[in-house]
Amino acid sequence: MREEYGSRELRRADLSQDPFVQFEHWFSEARQVEIYEPNAMVLSTVGADGCPASRTVLLKFFDEEGFVFYTNYGSAKAKEMESVALVSLLFPWLPLERQVRIEGSVEKVSTAESLKYFASRPRDSQIGAWVSDQSSVIDSRALLLNKMAELKAKFKGGDVPLPSFWGGYRVRPQRIEFWQGGKGRVHDRFLYTRADGEAVNWEIDRLAP
Repeated sequence: MREEYGSRELRRADLSQDPFVQFEHWFSEARQVEIYEPNAMVLSTVGADGCPASRTVLLKFFDEEGFVFYTNYGSAKAKEMESVALVSLLFPWLPLERQVRIEGSVEKVSTAESLKYFASRPRDSQIGAWVSDQSSVIDSRALLLNKMAELKAKFKGGDVPLPSFWGGYRVRPQRIEFWQGGKGRVHDRFLYTRADGEAVNWEIDRLAP
């Protein structure tokens, strides 16, 4: 099974010198064509045992400081990031024949940032953060639903507080690659790399497909 790419090209002259500006441009196009969950990204981590693991999470915010997502601090991915604070992200925007790969370090965001985002979530999602002991073994879904009902009753009539075990992570990129599918599998790939680790200076290289 294969699809022939080539509806677009990516040239060096098309690129912004700033990868975050370039990402914002592509992200905006992904939203305009109504790609399903354009902020869905594959997060890959490595545990203390050296085994890689991947799962899909949702990008909630990005700027020149990095890319932010939220999770349970007791989850498997959180434990892996605590062990090895290096991760990769992948945005597979296949309808546009594009993907973006991001590699860098990861760190927790401030409690204030987590609280601000948590307060913006739907109420059921807020309560859901309290319900799940993420990645732990459970006997049945009924246990989760019962706990959900109990917590809805507990927090009825008041704000749902931010759980101490839930919050955000920021991925600070060192490398960002923009990939555009090409005819005959001659794809366009451009890699941004932080020059000498500096925050504002990026080197841009074309990579062979």
